Amino acid sequence: MLQELSIKNFAIIDQISVSFEKGLTVLTGETGAGKSIIIDALHLLVGGRGSVEFVRHGENKAEIEGLFFLDDHHPCYKRAAEFGIDIEEGMLILRREISTNGKSICRVNGKLVTISTLREIGSTLIDIHGQHEHQELMDETTHLSLLDQYGSIEIRPALQNYQEIYKQYDSTLKKIQQLKLNEQQMAHRLDLLQFQLQEIRDADLKMNEDELLTDERRQLSNFEKIFASLKAGYEGLQGERHGLDFISHSMSHLETAADLDKQYENVLESVSNSYYLLEDAAVKLRSELDRLEFDPERLNVIEGRLNEINQLKRKYGSTVSEILEYGSSIEEEIEMLTNRDARIGELQSKLSSLEEDLVLEGNQLSFLRKKWAKKLTAAIHKELKELYMDKTIFEPIFIKDADNHSEFGKDGLDEVIFYISTNPGEPLKPLSKVASGGELSRMMLALKTIFSKHQGITSIIFDEVDTGVSGRVAQAIAEKIYQVSKHSQVLCISHLPQVAAMADTHVLISKEAIAGRTRTTLTILGKNEKVSEIARMISGVEITDLTKKHAEELLDIAYTIKIT
Repeated sequence: MLQELSIKNFAIIDQISVSFEKGLTVLTGETGAGKSIIIDALHLLVGGRGSVEFVRHGENKAEIEGLFFLDDHHPCYKRAAEFGIDIEEGMLILRREISTNGKSICRVNGKLVTISTLREIGSTLIDIHGQHEHQELMDETTHLSLLDQYGSIEIRPALQNYQEIYKQYDSTLKKIQQLKLNEQQMAHRLDLLQFQLQEIRDADLKMNEDELLTDERRQLSNFEKIFASLKAGYEGLQGERHGLDFISHSMSHLETAADLDKQYENVLESVSNSYYLLEDAAVKLRSELDRLEFDPERLNVIEGRLNEINQLKRKYGSTVSEILEYGSSIEEEIEMLTNRDARIGELQSKLSSLEEDLVLEGNQLSFLRKKWAKKLTAAIHKELKELYMDKTIFEPIFIKDADNHSEFGKDGLDEVIFYISTNPGEPLKPLSKVASGGELSRMMLALKTIFSKHQGITSIIFDEVDTGVSGRVAQAIAEKIYQVSKHSQVLCISHLPQVAAMADTHVLISKEAIAGRTRTTLTILGKNEKVSEIARMISGVEITDLTKKHAEELLDIAYTIKIT
């Protein structure tokens, strides 16, 4: 859920910070108070297109920051991991800055990201719906995935089985296409690969050779310092009036003391052990000094070898391991190109077998999708009936014939588009072509009520989707928005008193002029303030005892609905 939103120097907002709760939060206020500006800020926060026009007049930049709390299995974790972003304790902070010079800076949990990355992550957090903004539900390319989400308990395992085979199929098909390039291209490719492989083989690389040579070069380059240091260390221990001599002298006196008094035996033992350890170290230092020998020619050989390895790194990989891996991969390709005809035959045989498997898995997937499409149709019709659209027909149409296997897709053999007919006698049309504002709002709410249980979106925002409705339809819409809020946090900008009455949290947006500048403020309303605001929404201007009584009645109705 969206826990906190901070906005600074954005349009007519100088600075606000507001905390949000779970459930349904309704934002109301006079026209022009800045309600839609809040939505604009949220849209930018999740990767929407920015403009310098959003920066408050006289300021250098606009700043928007949002804190989100995520459930353990939220889809945002996977999306963030793809971009190397860590999420700790379920907290995610998005930040967007827009400067007057046109620059836009985006951060996710403090890490700088591109706008496209911010948009990818933001799409899992907030779903914004406006009166004329269809977004995901109106995007035909998402309808298949929405159906899959609805029937995920059966569809997801079948889809995974299909995709595992499809991955092999796609890889095999690409290999065949590569082998079928024209003869001249194949000859050039084969010559290049053979040259590269020979160059790698001639180098006779050993695993981690560059690291070992670098260490040896460092030792040889610092030979004089190493030798002088070891020699000084040895001389400090060995010889008359040096370390070991003094410790031997001390040990002799301690032996006398221990012979006279047993309590000094422990001290003697410690000093004796130290003496023999140091004596051992002195012997090793002497041996190492005798072994050390500076070979300037060896240093030249190392420099030459490292230079050769670095030349190969520039061509074939950043490490010796990567170069050797590249050599192995092109060796396989050379073998495949050399025996092209036989290899094509093998791959085509494999492709035929994979196609048979894809048909079986694809047909099973299509069967399950059609089964769940019927269940989805029944569920949507139930929701539409509650919104007084019982004459509306909804149907997921399978555009692609599952019996036509000339082209396999990564998501199966199907293409699904949601079709509706809002009036009796009218033909079914794609949902994206429906233009009636009131009907579209109710259609969207019906779909959202169903899919909000399956999509995993953190927050759903409705921006005046209730425009153009009244009476019993308005009450039905209010109840439907509340139902959606049971599964996802909902923020709703509304002019309907019925919707405001259903709010778990009611926020009043107002504006005032201070020192010649307009500023927007947000106030969370208490019970009495909520009655006054709903009364204002009912009456328009003058608040009377009757409108207050009507407002209280709406709140009582809402309370009864919530507890039943």
